[in-house]
Amino acid sequence: MKKFPCVALALCLISTALQARPLVVAYVPNWIDVEKFSETIPYEKVTHLNVAFENPEDDDGTMSFNESSRTLIKKARAKGVKVLVSIGGGSASGDKVLKARYASLLSEEKRGNFAGTLAAYVKKHDFDGLDVDLEGPSIDGNYGAFIAALAPKLKAEGKLLTSALSKGYGGDKVPDSVFALFDFVNIMAYDGSGYWQPNAPGPHSSYEFAVENTRYWLKRGLAKNKAVLGVPFYGYGFGEAFKKRDYPYSLITKEHPGAEEKDETGSTIYYNGLPTIRKKCGYVLEEKLAGVMIWSLDGDAAGEKSLLGAIHQTLNP
Repeated sequence: MKKFPCVALALCLISTALQARPLVVAYVPNWIDVEKFSETIPYEKVTHLNVAFENPEDDDGTMSFNESSRTLIKKARAKGVKVLVSIGGGSASGDKVLKARYASLLSEEKRGNFAGTLAAYVKKHDFDGLDVDLEGPSIDGNYGAFIAALAPKLKAEGKLLTSALSKGYGGDKVPDSVFALFDFVNIMAYDGSGYWQPNAPGPHSSYEFAVENTRYWLKRGLAKNKAVLGVPFYGYGFGEAFKKRDYPYSLITKEHPGAEEKDETGSTIYYNGLPTIRKKCGYVLEEKLAGVMIWSLDGDAAGEKSLLGAIHQTLNP
């Protein structure tokens, strides 16, 4: 009889320890071979996976769905990892059709139905929640009202509601009222520079940039226990290394021996190496933030060069 209180106490302590574990939220692009990639993920090092992206296929809000997500959900859930679906994305903000479609669906006339459609979609496909990654011009005056309509419908189904927000790309149009409605916010503290500014080379996600972006959202009222610091698993090239796309971290370290210990290499690629990733994780711990977000997991290198490995080791000393 005396064993039961001990068991209850042990379960309570285990639960508390799990709750205290910093979040590691990793985006998985669904334009890669998700089924094959799902075999390679070290699930013990992440807490949440965001499938990116699914978007409305028509003006009624009918959502796209990648069937390979089913495999990812099954494997992740078996390891205790939650899987969310992310809508929007940077490319959606630059797509005239999708931009206009979201503007219509978020309007006062349609947002209620669209919120219901999304909640039903999340439930139907067995996702653990929805991540709203509307950016730049896709964030308009209807954003706050849309989140307010969406939150109760997802909560009624026991689902998470999160977002990805950028200080410099639409963040000023996000009302402070939404912070209370999100379970957590992924702070996109990267893309401070890039191929769109070929004559302004430099790091796109320095430690200082990460701190500045985090403080911006905290000062606006985002609670620390909802603030997830985003880090990049990619870099951008300038000069001889210039190209109109990113460099996956795995490619950088493969082609430039020793690059994992630096933040720039060649002529010239800027990225985050192991020391900066560890320093950012140290900031998360010092400030008692919710955790770290990764864009995107498929860009990581293997073995001792792994950025995810560095994140896991630093956040869980």
